[in-house]
Amino acid sequence: MRVNRILLSVPLVVVALVIQVSVLARLHLPGAVPDLLLLTVLGLAMVYGHVGGALIGFGAGLLADLAPPADHAAGRYALVLCVIGYLAGLVKPETGQIKSATGPMVVVVAAAVGSTLLYAGVGALVGDTAARHVGLTGLLFSAALYDLLLAPFVVPGVMFLARRAENDPLAETNSAAKGSDISSGWLSSGTGLKIGGQRGGLKLKAAKSRATRAGRIKGVKRL
Repeated sequence: MRVNRILLSVPLVVVALVIQVSVLARLHLPGAVPDLLLLTVLGLAMVYGHVGGALIGFGAGLLADLAPPADHAAGRYALVLCVIGYLAGLVKPETGQIKSATGPMVVVVAAAVGSTLLYAGVGALVGDTAARHVGLTGLLFSAALYDLLLAPFVVPGVMFLARRAENDPLAETNSAAKGSDISSGWLSSGTGLKIGGQRGGLKLKAAKSRATRAGRIKGVKRL
């Protein structure tokens, strides 16, 4: 990944995780918890593509697995967000940007349902049957509803910041300035000295030719 992507993704993921753990998880809403971390990963993945989305999703999920009060096996949510980030990144067009709001909203609903099913499926493989006691149908409906209501306030802003970081006008300015410095240094240290040396040599040759002509003229006069 590019450095500007990492510098933007890490703070966004950390802030989203802190808000989700300290605020959203304590609202005690019926059913699922609004997944701000998932929405952040979706916004970044739809700008950076499937590879960036998978890497960001894995890192964000691993932080969520390790952050207290995590009560599941480490790596479980990392796998879920890695898959979701990869699939969400496939929505990005090969050329251009996503301009319609319908596509991201559909991706949010599909990701909310898919992440809940995948999380419950991985939990069933490792022996965690908590989703059965809560009710999988209620979790799916509440997760899709909460994430869809929260998405308009999160996903567009994340995508806007990601696009600004992707353009990176500061890096283009620095590269242009660096190129001008290199070109000016090349002209001053290379071409300028050579031209100066050639000018000095031409002046020396002209002086020698003048002295030779003057000697010849004096010799003729003496004769």
